[in-house]
Amino acid sequence: MTKDLNGRDLRIVFVGDSFTQGVGDPEFRGWVGRVMADCWADLAARPDAVTAFNLGVRRSTSADVLARCRGEAAVRALPGADNRLVLSVGSNDAVEEGGRVRVAPEACLANVAALLDGARERGLAPLMVGPPPVVGAGAPHLERALALADGIAGICAGRGVPFVGVTRELAADRVWAAEALAGDGAHPGAGGYRRLADLVLGGGFRDWLARRHPVAGTGLT
Repeated sequence: MTKDLNGRDLRIVFVGDSFTQGVGDPEFRGWVGRVMADCWADLAARPDAVTAFNLGVRRSTSADVLARCRGEAAVRALPGADNRLVLSVGSNDAVEEGGRVRVAPEACLANVAALLDGARERGLAPLMVGPPPVVGAGAPHLERALALADGIAGICAGRGVPFVGVTRELAADRVWAAEALAGDGAHPGAGGYRRLADLVLGGGFRDWLARRHPVAGTGLT
């Protein structure tokens, strides 16, 4: 599937947590780098026609992403360009600290809704990737992450935003689990990030990337 950009300036901002950043990958590519590398041939683009920004930050919750997303995306988007926003939150929200989760489920879902609505208002076409599981946190974290993933999927469906589910799939993936447990209990190595990248690519990312979206106006600030 080769799609010529036909002169488009495609800018993709990835915002999320340490999984988005690719922590633990000895190749320093994570899933974001692998997804973009695999999509390069599909785009049939000049080297300067596509810019991908990885804005993953360790320990970021949905509240943290909501607080910084507007400003960070605004300085990387360009009026008249094909501006995209890929979001992935929830894994840190579901982590328990001091006897309670870092962000309550209802607050997390409200943050996701605000992120998606804000993106659309500023001319950024959004796509959502579900929260990867933190293997070392055990079954309680997985249950919370799965519930968040289902809630986020519903919010996306109600807004016509593509959602890529990865939580259940990665929880059952032996490579993801083995690499995470061999490391810090959360982050996989190159093999795990390859599995996550494949889920994103197989979950509609390519079609979303190839589809032309309305050109952003000047409301990016």
